[in-house]
Amino acid sequence: MAFQFPFLATLANLPRPGRPDRVEVAIERLLDRAESHGEECLAAIRAMLAHPQGSALIAAIFGNSPFLTEAILAEPAFWVTVATNGPDATFAEVINPINDELAAAQQSPDLMRSLRIAKRRAALTIAVADIAGVWPLMRVTGALSEFADRCLSVAAGHALAIKRQQKGEAMSADLVANSRRGLIILGMGKLGARELNYSSDVDLILLYDPDRVSSGVAALRDTLRETYVRFAQDLARLIHERTGDGYVFRVDLRLRPDPASTPAALSVLAAETYYETVGQNWERAAMIKARLVAGDAEAAALFQRNLRPFVWRRHLDFAAIADIHSIKRQINAHKGGTESVPGRDLKLGRGGIREIEFFVQTQQLIWGGRDPSLRLRPTLEVLSALVAAGRVQPTSAEALAAAYIRLRTWEHRVQMVEDQQTHKLPTDPEAFAAIAAFSGYADAESFTAAVLETLEQVRCHYGDLFEESPPLSGPGDLVFTGVEDDPATLQTLTGMGFSDAAGISETVRGWHHGRIRATRSARARELLTELMPGLLNALAQTPDPMAAFRRFDRFLTNLPAGVQILSLFQQNPGVLDLVAEIMGSAPGLAEHLARHPRLLDGLIHDAQRISADQPIATEAELAEDLAAEFAQSNSFEEVLDGVRRWTGDRRFQIGVALLRGEITPEAAARGLSAVADTVIGALLPQVHREFAQTHGQVPGGEFAVLALGKLGARELTASSDLDLVFIYRVPDGVDQSDGGKPLPPSLYFQRLGQRLIGALTVLTAEGELYQVDMRLRPTGNKGPVACSLESFTSYHADEAWTWEHMALIRARTVAGDPPLCADVRAVREAVLTRPRDRAVILADVADMRARIAKERPGQGAFDVKDRPGGLVDVEFIAQGLILSTAAPGAASLPPDLGHTLTGLHWLASVRVLTPDAADRLIRAGRLWQRLQVMLRLAGTGKFDPATAPEGVRRALVRAAGVLDFSILEQEMSEAATEVRALFQALIVPAAPATDPSATGDA
Repeated sequence: MAFQFPFLATLANLPRPGRPDRVEVAIERLLDRAESHGEECLAAIRAMLAHPQGSALIAAIFGNSPFLTEAILAEPAFWVTVATNGPDATFAEVINPINDELAAAQQSPDLMRSLRIAKRRAALTIAVADIAGVWPLMRVTGALSEFADRCLSVAAGHALAIKRQQKGEAMSADLVANSRRGLIILGMGKLGARELNYSSDVDLILLYDPDRVSSGVAALRDTLRETYVRFAQDLARLIHERTGDGYVFRVDLRLRPDPASTPAALSVLAAETYYETVGQNWERAAMIKARLVAGDAEAAALFQRNLRPFVWRRHLDFAAIADIHSIKRQINAHKGGTESVPGRDLKLGRGGIREIEFFVQTQQLIWGGRDPSLRLRPTLEVLSALVAAGRVQPTSAEALAAAYIRLRTWEHRVQMVEDQQTHKLPTDPEAFAAIAAFSGYADAESFTAAVLETLEQVRCHYGDLFEESPPLSGPGDLVFTGVEDDPATLQTLTGMGFSDAAGISETVRGWHHGRIRATRSARARELLTELMPGLLNALAQTPDPMAAFRRFDRFLTNLPAGVQILSLFQQNPGVLDLVAEIMGSAPGLAEHLARHPRLLDGLIHDAQRISADQPIATEAELAEDLAAEFAQSNSFEEVLDGVRRWTGDRRFQIGVALLRGEITPEAAARGLSAVADTVIGALLPQVHREFAQTHGQVPGGEFAVLALGKLGARELTASSDLDLVFIYRVPDGVDQSDGGKPLPPSLYFQRLGQRLIGALTVLTAEGELYQVDMRLRPTGNKGPVACSLESFTSYHADEAWTWEHMALIRARTVAGDPPLCADVRAVREAVLTRPRDRAVILADVADMRARIAKERPGQGAFDVKDRPGGLVDVEFIAQGLILSTAAPGAASLPPDLGHTLTGLHWLASVRVLTPDAADRLIRAGRLWQRLQVMLRLAGTGKFDPATAPEGVRRALVRAAGVLDFSILEQEMSEAATEVRALFQALIVPAAPATDPSATGDA
């Protein structure tokens, strides 16, 4: 039997097998399979193997593509048809039966099998035409696209009509066609441009026009939206579900408007509204290639006509042009380069296919609004049109077109190997050499040279497009367009220190989709594109970049609009850096800024400048300011909200001034303490007035608030609790209040104290105010919330432990009736200046320090409070020596004795400490306090210098007043050693301790 192969006779320059060892094995399998298909098939295969071009073609396929090998082995008889009739006739035979009759004649499983067999045949036919070089690139991609169109049209008709069949109506070809009324299936990307690659998915947008949907479809069941969402699911299943026969195409529906928030199928009105309000420039570029692939042609034409003003703007929009440029400038585009070719991404890499496409689409968006001749889809056709319109030089267009053809051809070879949706050249040397052979090159070296030359050619012309624009990217690619994560961007984000790169990518895409108020305008989104690299780089310098990003997301989400603030960031990069520092270095400040974005304006426009050693306002100014806030309140609830808002604002101002280095940590602590003093002093009368409406007043009764701990010492930090004691005094003979619900004085003042605690601690719509700690009151947590002056006096005279008297050193009255406050201060001074046994006091102090060290050991060098030689040691030295030194009638006790450094100065002045010892303790105490203020502001928890971002390290260096971090660590080590030695020398005596219950934190 003689076999004629006219097609094979035309072939020349077939690629050599990259894996020759696979050819003989595959041929043996082919002969076995052919034999099972009959004598004629076997004879034809043997004749083909004897044919010079036939054996070369088989070797080119078997030695390069396992996927195509299996396609031949699955149907040897069909392979004979291809080799005999050639790709043109064979492709027509494959595609012609895929029509409405096929959709109507088969049940879903049968249709799925028919489509998958057709796909295998089409893939083999098209691959042969491509490998043999008998079809040019655009015929190859056009055939793939035409086959996809047919399959989608048949599957869509079947998916709609099958529902009618379920209603009892027999399916027919007419029914299949009629079911499409009002349905629009747009092919996007390469499918829309008829440029589908060999293993591409199909990007679709599914729309429906309720006004055009036939009554039969509309009445299927439930609502139209639910019907078409299920239709989308059915369509995707028919096309991309893998069965024993494979799949047809992978289906991607994510190019629809805001895919994370919208159903798989949208109404035309919803889509038009989206594009008119929050459509992005990259979506304009995507819509250039949109094409009806199945459904209602009239409805699709109307939709695309309505969308024309969105895609094609008649006037040059320079802000949009800048946005289009910035999208791609976020990729590190540059001329030149020596990157290795193995592993190179032919699509997304430098000089790749995407850059050619972007070059073309950018010109279309800029000029296509005024020149309809540029409104084309295929890339090569657009290049020619741009030359004809005088927008691109012929030499540039020719070079880019040639590069495009080579890159797409190599892309197909990579995909043909295993039918994988990949664009990367292999990294394995053997696999890379095989791709070189499959692409028609003599060896890997010549292929490498060709790839480098092509990529460089694209980079050269692409770089010219953006050469006058400053780069936007940081340490790598930062691209957030499209609907899927850019792999290089995820890698960049991870390298910058973000632990959830995919989460950031998704959130930023949500911003660009206008899901938050701040980015619903086109200008805001354009500004955001420009700002993203700088913003992310600034956030990456913070202690916890991921947490900082989430806080910035909350801040941006709470903005009523975005253009003003984003423009501010663009014009003042330093402000963006400051906001990033706040988000990453000061969680409390970040939360308050997120809740009150109005504060940002004050950061830039506040004319008041503050000195390095002064808080932002005097106590009198603070009191006046808070009084004005209260004057606007019409209820006690509004008072509570107002005081939280006011306090948050003042804390924010102080914290920002500290971050900026405009005030010292000591000034920040004094400022925070002054704010707390003002709040307590202003809230007490408000609470008392509210309380008195029910319970009246205690005639002649007085009430005072005593602050201890850090508030008492005016050393408050951003996260400090308020250590408070409430004291009252009642004249003899007064046994109840005079209100409608009278209370005995003791119960009255306890409840008043509880009301004040509630006012300070309750969580309102404006957030938290303070946490209050009452454990330093007489008898601790077991005692009443408020105690009488008499019991307070007697307790400290007869019952208090040494640690409680140490705590009293830091006590001061901050609110209440002036006569009682004066008497409380007198009691404090009397307690501090009574005679004591120095040895006993020092033994108690040493014992307490040992107990604290056991229960709360220091957690590293930056646990500045509890580490050996840290702040607790400095405070205990000062408090122990003060308590054992003050004498009855001592008039020389300074009013700020509770401040640790003031106490040390006083001890030096009365010669309890030598000048050298006092100087060492003061320097160490100042260092610890400054670092503690900064660390509390940063909210870092346990600080690890090895992993801490540079921004926090710099803040600590600045706070300590040293040159660099290594010097800071050295000074800390020396300070701790000196303090610990002084503690051992000054405090630790031989006498036994007498204060076994001391476990408090003095």
